[in-house]
Amino acid sequence: MIPPTGRRAAGVLLHPTSLPGPGGHGTLGADARRFIDLLAAGGFSVWQTLPLGPVDQSLSPYQLKSTQAGNIELIDAADLVAQGWLPEAAATASTSGRLQACYAHFRDHADAPAHAAFDHFVQQQRGWLLPYSLFEHHRRSLGGQPWWEWPAAIRMRDPATMTATLASGRESLRSIAFEQYLFDHQWQALRNHARERGVLLYGDLPFYPDLDSVEVWWHRRLFQLDAGGRPTAVAGVPPDYFNADGQLWGNPLYDWEAMQAEGFRWWIAHIRGQLRRFDLLRLDHFRALESYWAVPAGAATARDGRWQPAPGHALLQALQAEIGDVPLVAEDLGTITPAVHALRDAFGLPRMLVLQFAFDGSPQNPYLPANHVENAVVYTGTHDNDTTMGWYAGLDAGTRARVDGCLASTPGDMPGALIRAAYASPARLAVLPMQDLLALGSEARMNLPGTPAGNWRWRFAWEQVGEGLAGHCRRLAVLSGRLPAAAAS
Repeated sequence: MIPPTGRRAAGVLLHPTSLPGPGGHGTLGADARRFIDLLAAGGFSVWQTLPLGPVDQSLSPYQLKSTQAGNIELIDAADLVAQGWLPEAAATASTSGRLQACYAHFRDHADAPAHAAFDHFVQQQRGWLLPYSLFEHHRRSLGGQPWWEWPAAIRMRDPATMTATLASGRESLRSIAFEQYLFDHQWQALRNHARERGVLLYGDLPFYPDLDSVEVWWHRRLFQLDAGGRPTAVAGVPPDYFNADGQLWGNPLYDWEAMQAEGFRWWIAHIRGQLRRFDLLRLDHFRALESYWAVPAGAATARDGRWQPAPGHALLQALQAEIGDVPLVAEDLGTITPAVHALRDAFGLPRMLVLQFAFDGSPQNPYLPANHVENAVVYTGTHDNDTTMGWYAGLDAGTRARVDGCLASTPGDMPGALIRAAYASPARLAVLPMQDLLALGSEARMNLPGTPAGNWRWRFAWEQVGEGLAGHCRRLAVLSGRLPAAAAS
């Protein structure tokens, strides 16, 4: 059930990198806490982020080096200084310089309880933290090469070589683990701040790991790889009306038979780890739990792929048996078959509704407000959409007239009309991108799918947040029954 309380609620979609702050991107520090305070004042009870893991040069939070580790670029230097963990003189160094200084200061000056807390974290998270520390140690020492280009003994995780690395690389491994300890410490502090303000954290799970990730290196048996570690087939989606070649993502595919034989242990650990950070989880590309598009390795496009069955029902049953009712939202956008709907509904998972997709003229369009259902999360748009202002400006005259007629709005009433439609929807949770709350145009778009550069860089400034924004949103929450119970009393 979304939200877990069963009440109607409203939330905001904003990745932490888009927060204001003195550096080149947002962090988990004071501006994140101020943002949570803004949400609470505006009657919001959910903050949705994109995936939080370590990214590559593209900055895409969907191309991660690890599904469990945190992005150390989000660690806030000012908070480290304030807590006495980082000498102030090192606060303006690069991320690696700051964290090296922080680790050295901790190693040489922290008291016994602080060391015990770190050691407890290392032991508690050992299942993913040890592989990640080894992966990062080798990746950094080998100049960032992808793991399949590493020396054979490391690439194949030769036991003697791994044992030798644990001894010879001890300080490096502990320093990498300490980086994750700092991330976790700041994230848990931020989560506590959110709880105190009545705000739930809503995370995002990419369906497939990146090929150059610790998951694929460490768990090769769970992926469709050849003896050299290269994919035999890769992920994508088939051709459709919008793309004659389909989409070739290139991620390695799961070996579902191997995963099921192990009782889906990897997935259970993955979801448990995310629930340490989040109250709700969106599962990207949910349809691949029913069947997935497998493209032969080396194919130039996704045209040559074919559908392969996946044991989604067995996986969701295993998660339910091990964890209980997992607060998952099914990302079920695009062309979805009745079998995918049946899988989603068999476990009572909420669906996604995107208002920007509603106005193709079909009265059966599931995204039309009149067709919305309660067990759903409604969005004006997602990180892959243009902002509502940019979307509306790009519509042809006929579609724009259809939008205005459906919403009983005027051309000057965007994005307000779409925002009000989201609040009024029967969907239990309504989520609004921060760009729409600020009425920003296409210049504030977070991602344009299919483009290799220029994405994931948008940030807002506090000067853009008008004094009346929180009050206006709070009134909409009251009128639509989305104000949190504590705020209403």
